[in-house]
Amino acid sequence: MTESFKLPAKRRKSNIGYTKLITLILSIMFFFSIFNLFGINFQDINLSNDDRLIFRTDFEDQHAIFVSQLTDMSMRQLTAYPEKMYLVNNGRTILSIGRFGAMRIPAEGGLPSAIPGYPSFSNGDLPLRGRLQDLSASSDGRWVLFIEPVSSGYGRLVMIDMSNGSRRLISERIELPASDFPVKWSPDSRFFVYAKGGRLFYFPILSNLSAITDERFRMIGPGTINSVSWGKQGDFYYLTGNTLYNVINPELFTRAMYGDFLSIGNSKAVLPISFDSNFDRYWIAPDSGSILMNKGEKGFFLFLLGENQTILPHITLPPVTENFNVIWSTSGLLTVLYSEKNETKIWRFEITKNSVRTINTENIPLSALGALSPNETKAVFWGTKGLELWDYTEWRRISRISDTPVLSCIWVNNTHFISGNPRFIEEVNTSLSSYPRRRICLSGADEIGFEDATTSRILARIGTTWYATNGSSSWTAVNNIRVRQISFSSDKFRVFLEPQSQGHFQNTLMIRNLQSFATSSLTARHKANNVFTQEITGEEPRLRLPGRPMQIALCFDLYDDDTGLAQVLTALRRYNIRATFFLNGEFIRRNPQATNAIVEAGHEAASLFYAPIDFSDTRYRITEGFISQGLARNEDEFNKITGRELTIIWHPPFYRSTALINSAAAAAGYLTAVRSFDPGDWLSKEDSLRLNMRQIPPSEMIEQIMSNRQHGAVIPIRLGLLPGGRDEYLFQYIEVLLDALIRSGCEIVTVSSVIRR
Repeated sequence: MTESFKLPAKRRKSNIGYTKLITLILSIMFFFSIFNLFGINFQDINLSNDDRLIFRTDFEDQHAIFVSQLTDMSMRQLTAYPEKMYLVNNGRTILSIGRFGAMRIPAEGGLPSAIPGYPSFSNGDLPLRGRLQDLSASSDGRWVLFIEPVSSGYGRLVMIDMSNGSRRLISERIELPASDFPVKWSPDSRFFVYAKGGRLFYFPILSNLSAITDERFRMIGPGTINSVSWGKQGDFYYLTGNTLYNVINPELFTRAMYGDFLSIGNSKAVLPISFDSNFDRYWIAPDSGSILMNKGEKGFFLFLLGENQTILPHITLPPVTENFNVIWSTSGLLTVLYSEKNETKIWRFEITKNSVRTINTENIPLSALGALSPNETKAVFWGTKGLELWDYTEWRRISRISDTPVLSCIWVNNTHFISGNPRFIEEVNTSLSSYPRRRICLSGADEIGFEDATTSRILARIGTTWYATNGSSSWTAVNNIRVRQISFSSDKFRVFLEPQSQGHFQNTLMIRNLQSFATSSLTARHKANNVFTQEITGEEPRLRLPGRPMQIALCFDLYDDDTGLAQVLTALRRYNIRATFFLNGEFIRRNPQATNAIVEAGHEAASLFYAPIDFSDTRYRITEGFISQGLARNEDEFNKITGRELTIIWHPPFYRSTALINSAAAAAGYLTAVRSFDPGDWLSKEDSLRLNMRQIPPSEMIEQIMSNRQHGAVIPIRLGLLPGGRDEYLFQYIEVLLDALIRSGCEIVTVSSVIRR
């Protein structure tokens, strides 16, 4: 609920006139600067005599160097930021994914090239704010799958033939991924499995793809992409309920086309606990003799498979963990790593057919992000703190290779791996103690220009070293070069930057054709996905205050269970968002670690009363004293656990309120928050049957939130598992919702930011 406060008459009068005019002007300027803060920015433009234009493009926290031939307005990306990397085509090709698209780079070295048919800036597509748009590529380097958004909650699964750029629609109305990309390829690239609507489907790569049967006849069974995995020999595993199915690799492709998918497999094991693909993860040992299960990011179990199943006692994880990683060698050495409060934690085990032994160690790598070498003797770990090489068998650090941030790594063979950092993509040789590096491609540049010579090569400086390319050959280090003076004109063209006050760009790169007397933008043909843009759809921004973008308050209700809290806290941290969490006394008492995690993350903690009482229940006699005492007691519980005070904002449990309840809370000094939209995430399976109401899946909830958003709206999201159960919860798709809100121009704020206006 938004309260309205009136200023005294003299104060209101004093605001009229010159001061008010200046304030209005500043507000308008502030609005444009904030709304366009994250737009695309061009800089360092430079035009050669042969009409090649080089420039740097910045977006969010990344930049790339481009060259454009102005005679045909073509564009090529010259650097590739390796936020993620994949190695395909038998190790001959690197796929590097960044904000400007997915690039192919020859592993022996070369310039990046955009995948034909795949969205990228050089192909005329504008980057999206929010999470990186991931993909799934076949290991042979022939095919790539990605999801093309068609709404804020759904997209189309599209497959591209990277040899020619041809596209094939695989599935309509597939949910935008909440976390893991919903596709897994078989190691031999002849098969992939994808998840949609709580079901799993398979797709074979046949010589004649038009012969593929309808999706309805390719269903495997219920589950998410977390339900399936591929073994080291290409065997297929499917875990549903408490049964683990196994399909042998040769049978998978040859027989799956002619009958029920699971009929060609066999039951590998029946586990004593059930697997929930929405919250759990599992890993199969390389020898297929055991399985590790992570239950809801709260703990993990290890099962030895076979006639005499044994269970490793449940190991509890802290309430907020990130970067959960499992490294498992064929010799039976299992290492479980995760991050907690920016510190790396590990569990290490030695597993045989009949026993499990815990290995105590004090050696901790710099990050939980790591990968095992093909021969399983070494491991590399990377992150913001640098890069380390480890002896995996003896579990000791061999060398600290770098102290600067590393974004991603991939092993090429037993002695070489590829490392991607903000400056270079490079191959590191671990067979020599000096760990020599071979530059494959540049990730960015500190300075760019043209060589002052007849060749006019393109130059890029990183640190004190200059690199050169002719626009098609690899970047090579050069000495004793002369940099040509920056130029904005040639005999045919003149270039300049034009500031923009709104839209996708902070400025626009303009091209003046001196022969045809025409001026146009270099990016005039670039397009954005109209799902997230007001400019394409023509939707007017629904703003209520001058000088501000649309502000939306997200709040999270915690009644008794903390399931989903870790995922939400991680997402908010990644997006640098401060939100509001409503807690009651019962949750605080049951989950003291989770309560402190909210406070330590810097979020706003508000009251959800002392107990989850339905105030509409006639069994309770609601009085002013009852409300004030329940609020005060909740404050005391919160203070006892955290040493802090709750924000004096609350809402009644389940948002069931009356004028009496609101006035009683106001008398106790509280402001009452009222939800602007009910997403319906509280509706359990049992409630759905009892109330004869349809359960709305999270992707539809997100679409409805986007349709009903308005300035100052309070959008509630319930955390924790419902007693009556749900197939999927809205909090599982928190990053999809954040992406949609941010891409539509919303600013996500705390409840107090809108309720106190």
